Amino acid sequence: MLAVEHVSKVYPATRRGGDVLALRDITFEVPAGQFIAIVGPSGCGKSTLLNLVAGIDTPSAGAIRLDGRLVERPGPDRGIMFQQYVLFPWMTVRTNVEFGPRSRGEPRARCAEIADRYLALVGLDGVADRYPHELSGGMQQRCALARVLANDPVVLLMDEPLAAVDAQTRAILQEELLDIWGERKDPAARKTVLFVTHAIDEAVFLADRILVLGRKPGRLIADLEDDLDRPRLGVRRTPGFGERVDAIWGLLHDQAAEATRQLDGGS
Repeated sequence: MLAVEHVSKVYPATRRGGDVLALRDITFEVPAGQFIAIVGPSGCGKSTLLNLVAGIDTPSAGAIRLDGRLVERPGPDRGIMFQQYVLFPWMTVRTNVEFGPRSRGEPRARCAEIADRYLALVGLDGVADRYPHELSGGMQQRCALARVLANDPVVLLMDEPLAAVDAQTRAILQEELLDIWGERKDPAARKTVLFVTHAIDEAVFLADRILVLGRKPGRLIADLEDDLDRPRLGVRRTPGFGERVDAIWGLLHDQAAEATRQLDGGS
């Protein structure tokens, strides 16, 4: 169980202004194995929230607990993926995936076994000896996912991991992500996932629940069950899919428009 308990985050004043309240009184719980999507307009604190759960940053108020233990720093029980691929360019695909197990002191043979397993899982076993610059964007993100999974984290924290690839590749990777997560398998074997995205349709396609954040300050304005049937392949063509997308867009439209005006320098 992941528990976020009345979490707020304040960034200290800078020369240009006063303190910035990025998140205010965020509370939710995530049972083990659930896939959570987090959506909201630009500037609502989605990435900040993920960084707090990762232990990269600390709350100004409230607490985050994983299985009852207070989250105070990064740890191997939480694996994080970013929009950028963040691969080591001087390492091969295989050695990128082996990095975590090697850092833990696993024997060389065990590291190779782990890498083989997860490269096969993400469909990269045929390119294990290539370097990141030799791969397409989609393949690089598969490598990043294999590297995270090789550490066997309890929770996967994913900050717009598919935003940098083209639309067709993104749709394929969404399906592959659900397959790797275990959509067709025993729910008890699934990882817990927090997945940040700007794309409402992506959230509806992937998630069991969707957390909707409002902006200035970031706050939880809706916690929605997404009970579309699994597996989700083909679900985009159903009326229920479009209804859920429209409902969430209705919650966010005005705030997203305001965020866009501010980014464009409008009043």
